[in-house]
Amino acid sequence: MDSYDDSFVTAAHVALDLVTRPEVAARWEAPSALPEMTVGMLACHLGRQSVRAAELLPVSSPEAPLRDAAEHYRRATWVRATDLDDPANDRSTDEAEASQGFAVMRDRCAEAVGRVGRLLGDGGAADVVALPWQGWSLRRPDLLLTRMVEIVVHADDLARSIDVPTPPFPDDVFLPVLHLLAELATERHGQAAIISALSRRERMPETVSAF
Repeated sequence: MDSYDDSFVTAAHVALDLVTRPEVAARWEAPSALPEMTVGMLACHLGRQSVRAAELLPVSSPEAPLRDAAEHYRRATWVRATDLDDPANDRSTDEAEASQGFAVMRDRCAEAVGRVGRLLGDGGAADVVALPWQGWSLRRPDLLLTRMVEIVVHADDLARSIDVPTPPFPDDVFLPVLHLLAELATERHGQAAIISALSRRERMPETVSAF
């Protein structure tokens, strides 16, 4: 299994560069590309992927981990939610963090990215970590892959919200994310829909979303 240690640090730095752009500060209270989220809320959500990692990585979980990252998404309640007002889509944390302003978010995220880099660089990260808000544990590579999915997806959301190009990610970040999203989308929509979406624009299905 790939460790994704170095890949996650790279992804975290790309996210940090994006959330600290002046366009984010200038449009902090403006609506984002996501319903019912301001640019500030979305930036906090994106930056929190590194904050979460910094919080979770040092603490080893005694529980048996899920099989893989795909199983994490199969079980997650927000994936199955059909309404923005579903409790699984709670945005109160994003709202509370955004109310503290751009500078607080910038400093919090920068500190977290630095801490994650040190944890992964000096062996301080656990092999199995718990996700207490979900009620299960993941192996470190699977945790980092789920956070990379969040970073890659929400980086696109935030870039579109502030009218800047979506930042590119190196292959060691992007390809594992693409593979996982393709696996989940295929489970949801079937092979034929995925092949049509990727190769036959005249047969493009309405959606092939992984979630």
